[in-house]
Amino acid sequence: MNATESPAHGPAPLKLTVLVLAAGASSRMRGTDKLVETVGGMPLLRRVVLAGIGTGLPVVVALAQDRPERREALQGLSIEPVFACGEMSDSLRAGLGRIDPTHAVLLLLADMPEIECQDLCKMISAYSLAPEFIYRATNDMGHDGHPVIFPAWARPALMGIIGDTGAKAVLKAHAHSIRHVPLPGLRATTDLDTPEDWAKWRKAQATGGHN
Repeated sequence: MNATESPAHGPAPLKLTVLVLAAGASSRMRGTDKLVETVGGMPLLRRVVLAGIGTGLPVVVALAQDRPERREALQGLSIEPVFACGEMSDSLRAGLGRIDPTHAVLLLLADMPEIECQDLCKMISAYSLAPEFIYRATNDMGHDGHPVIFPAWARPALMGIIGDTGAKAVLKAHAHSIRHVPLPGLRATTDLDTPEDWAKWRKAQATGGHN
C-alpha cells in the first residue's frame, strides 16, 4: 500500500504537493554543480525528483533559468517546472505560486543524496493521520533535518520569507505545531555543498558508511 491509499476506500484524496527546491547557485562547489553529480547512476536532481514522483503526488520543481543541465537531468519526468532566482525565498514563492493554495506542501531540498521515496511516504503517512501539524524529518540521533511538510495554513508565512535562510523562521515561530518523523541513519541531515563533502561522502559509501 502506498502513502496515499486507504484500506477501506482506495486512494485517499490527500491535498498535498511535493515542492523540490533546485534553483540554488551551487556556489560552494567551485565551478561544478552539485545537483548533477552522479548518485546511483543518475544526476542527483533526477534521483531526488524521482523519489517525489514515486509518492504518487504531484511534483513541482523550482529551477534556475541559467542551469540548462538541470532541466536536461529531468527530461521525460512528469513534473511541473517553475523558474526562480537562486535565493530560497524566491524559489519558495515561485513554487508555491504553482500549487493549489488549499494543498499542504512537502518541501524537499534537491541536494540530499540519501533521501528515498520510502522516507517521503513515511512522512506523508504521518501527515495523513493529523494534517493540522507540521512534520519535520530527523536523523536517527534526533537532529532536525529535511524534508518538511507544511500544512496549507503555513502558506502565508512561507510566502513572506525574505532572503536565503529557508523556512527556519517559520519553523521557529510554529515550534509548538511540529511533529518529528525519524528517518534511518543520517538521511534527513546529509546534504553535500562542497567538493570535499562529496569526496568524504563517496568514500563512506564505498566503505559501507552509515546512511
